[in-house]
Amino acid sequence: MTTIGLFGGSFNPPHRAHRALAELAVRELSLDELVVMPAAQPWLKDGAELAPAEHRAAMAELAFEGLAKVRVSRHELQHSGPSYTVDTLRALQPQTDPAGDRWWLVIGQDQYAQLSRWHQVAELLRRCRLAVAARADRPVQADPQLPPHECRVLPLAADAVSATQLRAALKRGEDVTPLVGTRVAGYIARHHLYGA
Repeated sequence: MTTIGLFGGSFNPPHRAHRALAELAVRELSLDELVVMPAAQPWLKDGAELAPAEHRAAMAELAFEGLAKVRVSRHELQHSGPSYTVDTLRALQPQTDPAGDRWWLVIGQDQYAQLSRWHQVAELLRRCRLAVAARADRPVQADPQLPPHECRVLPLAADAVSATQLRAALKRGEDVTPLVGTRVAGYIARHHLYGA
């Protein structure tokens, strides 16, 4: 049986907490593969500060480079319109043996608390198990409107870095290299993203 994780997001930009979560998920869930999936058009996020999808995918490839069992997929960039996780799972799962594979969806605790807002969440929960990344300083709270489901908590070390704070720092001209890594910082500077 193959165990596969799906880790989606806007990665706007990707940072050290994303990479730490990928490493944690591979280890704690005994994954054979973790698919990192940058969203082309995240439907729950305001696109005002969203870098173009191609740039976010390229940065994700740099950010996750060298991690064993982790690969970045541009699957969602090949489709127009909003990126829905359930559609991605429908597309990816027929390519494998559904009876033999186990799928985990890796999400943050903020998403978990509002998961009932996601597109066709009942089908989503039938297609995968949930792995929720939780910081030690914040309790995990499930969305009370969710149907019964399997959930595993992935304990993250408290890390103050967030993409919102990174974008603000870049607008102020601050160096974010320690938070995103040398290659992602260089990419942001070369392409003048986020006002850098």
